[in-house]
Amino acid sequence: MVMVIGVPKEIKPGERRCAITPAGVQRLVLRGHQVLVETQAGLGSGLPDEQLQAAGAEVCATAGEVFARADMILKVKEPLEEEWPLLRSGQIIFTYLHLASSRELTEALQKAGVTGVGYETIQRPDGQLPLLTPMSEIAGKLAMQEAASALNVHRGGRGILVGGVPGVPPAEVVVIGAGTVGVNAVKVAMGLGAHVTILDIDHDRLRYLDDIMHGNCITVYSDPVTVARAARYADVLIGAVLIPGARAPKLVTEEMVKEMRSGSVVLDVAIDQGGCVQTSEVTTHEQPVVIKHGVLHWGVPNMPAAVPRTATLALTNATISYAVKIADLGLDEAAARFPDIAAGINVRNGEIVHAGVRAAFES
Repeated sequence: MVMVIGVPKEIKPGERRCAITPAGVQRLVLRGHQVLVETQAGLGSGLPDEQLQAAGAEVCATAGEVFARADMILKVKEPLEEEWPLLRSGQIIFTYLHLASSRELTEALQKAGVTGVGYETIQRPDGQLPLLTPMSEIAGKLAMQEAASALNVHRGGRGILVGGVPGVPPAEVVVIGAGTVGVNAVKVAMGLGAHVTILDIDHDRLRYLDDIMHGNCITVYSDPVTVARAARYADVLIGAVLIPGARAPKLVTEEMVKEMRSGSVVLDVAIDQGGCVQTSEVTTHEQPVVIKHGVLHWGVPNMPAAVPRTATLALTNATISYAVKIADLGLDEAAARFPDIAAGINVRNGEIVHAGVRAAFES
């Protein structure tokens, strides 16, 4: 079968990633598919129209044309409200959706009758999340970079150097969640010389981290008591909790935040799934921080957009093989053959089919 794949320019504030590269265009075109790219869609990632055209893409003047002609839309971030009228029944939207945190977007997809396949819920039988992992790696590393900067006094922080100096102790960094985001945040924190604690509810994961970190990172079983205790001494608290497709649990309560040190930093990487810190709210790259109870809160949901060249390459290296399978076989056949693709379907022809998304709106 031949499929028309459309790539509109991302319009989320601060978003400069692109859902396809010249290599991805070439791969699809060589298999007989047609690729439409909105003009300047790749510019923020260093991919001018000419490079995408040379690989075989047709450059379109408007997002409206891309949406109108494409059987499948490839994006990086979820469709925003101004894009909703462009959606049409039977169309496939393949992107990060994070529907559990947005009833409005979910209802818009239902109303349009589209089929939404979420990068974040593509899940292999072994539990791995191959399309979330590369962005989680970037987000974890960026989280610590941003936290280190936010600790500077001119940014409103406590005025602490993460690694300290001889005779002066380093910052206390607390990471909640020992998945991909958490481990990458820990790597950077340890590299900067911080004193690091990581909390999780998976004993085997904690045991593994204790082994590979050679005792340089303190591992703690996560429960309300240990989270509250860690929050009190944290200079930096990074929320890195994920339940695939579902809303993040609120593990850090407002009362815990009130007990934190003035000028300390909360960086909630789970914000795109609603956040795991009760006081977190969505912010932007332009205005990333809000202060509550004297604590800096950093809640940018599209963190990897800060490094779009790296992020676009890392993301599309992972997504293109799935896009090719869907284009070659059609979504129904691809989902029947590959359980990971089936797990990625959140909404099918307007009906919610992902259990995590359904549960988010039933509670």
